[in-house]
Amino acid sequence: MTDLSDAHVLQQEIAVEQEHVDTVYTRLAELRREASLAEKEGYQLAGVGTFGALVERDAMVFHAARRRHALDTEYEGLVFGRLDMNGGARHYVGRMGIRDAESQSLVVDWRAPAAAAFYRATPAEPQGVVRRRMIQSSRERVTGIEDDLLDPEAAPDDMKVVGDGALLASLSKATGRGMRDIVATIQREQDEAIRSPASGVTIVTGGPGTGKTAVALHRAAYLLYADRNRFAGGGILVVGPSGVFVNYIATVLPSLGEDTATLRSLGSLVPGYNATRVDPTDVAAVKGSLRMRRVLERASHDAVPDAPTELRLLYRGALLRLDAAELEKVRRKALNKGARRNEMRGVGFDRLFDALWAQAKGSVRNLPEKQEFESELADRTDFREFLKLWWPRFTPMRVLRWMADPGRLRAYTNGLLSKEEIKLLQGSFDGLDRHGPTIADVALLDELDELMGRPRKAPARKTGGQFHVRDGVQEVSMSIERQNASRPKAEREDDYRDYAHVVVDEAQDVSPLQWRMIGRRGQYASWTIVGDPAQTAWPGDTSELDAARDRALNSRKRQTYELTTNYRNSSEIFAVAARVIKKLMPDLRLPRAVRSTGVEPIEHMVAQSELPKVIRDAVEKHLADVDGTIGVITPVPRRDEMAGWVAGLPERVQVVTALEAKGMEYDAVVLAEPAEIATDASGVRTLYVALSRATQRLTTVASKVW
Repeated sequence: MTDLSDAHVLQQEIAVEQEHVDTVYTRLAELRREASLAEKEGYQLAGVGTFGALVERDAMVFHAARRRHALDTEYEGLVFGRLDMNGGARHYVGRMGIRDAESQSLVVDWRAPAAAAFYRATPAEPQGVVRRRMIQSSRERVTGIEDDLLDPEAAPDDMKVVGDGALLASLSKATGRGMRDIVATIQREQDEAIRSPASGVTIVTGGPGTGKTAVALHRAAYLLYADRNRFAGGGILVVGPSGVFVNYIATVLPSLGEDTATLRSLGSLVPGYNATRVDPTDVAAVKGSLRMRRVLERASHDAVPDAPTELRLLYRGALLRLDAAELEKVRRKALNKGARRNEMRGVGFDRLFDALWAQAKGSVRNLPEKQEFESELADRTDFREFLKLWWPRFTPMRVLRWMADPGRLRAYTNGLLSKEEIKLLQGSFDGLDRHGPTIADVALLDELDELMGRPRKAPARKTGGQFHVRDGVQEVSMSIERQNASRPKAEREDDYRDYAHVVVDEAQDVSPLQWRMIGRRGQYASWTIVGDPAQTAWPGDTSELDAARDRALNSRKRQTYELTTNYRNSSEIFAVAARVIKKLMPDLRLPRAVRSTGVEPIEHMVAQSELPKVIRDAVEKHLADVDGTIGVITPVPRRDEMAGWVAGLPERVQVVTALEAKGMEYDAVVLAEPAEIATDASGVRTLYVALSRATQRLTTVASKVW
């Protein structure tokens, strides 16, 4: 065995790996040509002229297009690892499995059992691995290698070992705008969570930088690989805390060869909304409480604002009249407790006809049968207009707007919320018309949708459609082609609720009502829940959060994994974050930061008037120090103001609030006014999160002691 770091030896080893990588890409080109040829041959089957040939063509084109898409997706960094086994066997690990023309393995898919040792082998338990090598590349060119020697005693004398180890080499790299792809550097405790049983609930906990999000996404990719029929067919839903976070992780699953998962933020889980506004923490906590369900139930049964308070109809010379009290009685009788308003619209109309019929029987001469009486009224324009105003078709947003009225808000919340909580809510719904809902409001809208129900839709009329050939036969492949055949994907309705697996990231911040919202979409699913209780922004007692989560998960079997190693932060950076959280939670067990950069965080204490210049100077310094992203983290109310201070700087500077920073990662961070973030216990936890976003550099700028 030779342990060398000489540049000549490095280049020799790179050349060895380049030869294999060249073979892999040559084979990849052959497979792509075969897939394209199969797709063309599929279209030619249409010339046979039989309906059976059309069906055969559809299947052939679909699978060929799917295969070609997979081959195209995995082009970048296809081979990233190598295992040298005790006994001389050698396995290359990559993003997808590839065999040569004789069916010999050139690359093992990272999700396959044969690749598990790449992530799980350690010097204490090498699992037959002598040397583990990470291969770094740019497109088809190998640019570097890093080795871990796991079993020195089994290593042959001529085995060369290069570099300081794959993990630390990966951690020193710039992150880029998207989430770092850690598929090549997954460690054992992470891999065990990724490959945990598919059924039930997998709960992954761990402090900042332990790779919880990466584990959740790689687990989704692993499940799709292990049981594609189940999870691609039923679908995987990934729920994150914000749109910023979802955009951040959006490239990860496609980079792993999977693009069938659905990514949603808590503000976009309900079709038709993409909320980004954030309520103050205490307001969001009230809106997320389970007590709000009762508040919303009262609202959903209330009379329509500005609805008619009297019905007057002249019928065959007699005046039929229902006053406000009688109309209220009719409405209440139709809306028994638990009744869904939209589903009871027809019942309300029937009750109204009954009340008018009762009057007509005592005052109308030559009264027709009741059915004819109702038909005559239903034909009248004035009566139909009354019905539309008195019992319209309700949308959740229409009812939620009623909460902006102080009198209605007090009536709905009376006896359910405290005076302080009611005061917090006052004014929080005023911006619905102008700005749309907040993230917390979206769960209220979903709850209202559940409480009010939906009118039954008439069955869709059968039509030939643009791909119709003959009854029972459609040209599916033409549909695929027009929808981009290179990305065949299951078509699901907007409000799809039958997911096979649900992933919830930053679960510690999901409110009770948000758990109900997610739970409706995963009633029959297995789950992956990822979070860290120490990072929660939820104020006060968390027992209601735990209870709501348990209800969403029902009685499914659970397995829990704790991640204990902080791979993101340098030890110097994490020491600052640890100091903050230990003041609030002195007994908290923190993850261990495994690397040191020797660069201490910088703290600036300045006058308020100096903040704009000092913050901009700090960002510009980080732009010179690191190649990757710089996050400017601000108190929630001051995001736009501080964004103006760094306007015009390169795109890799990203301004986010302390709440939006959750789950994010930057090479360098400038954190502004920490004291304005840590105003209470939940704020201290939010500051702890913000301080642990940087991988290489951290600067804090404050005008107040924190």
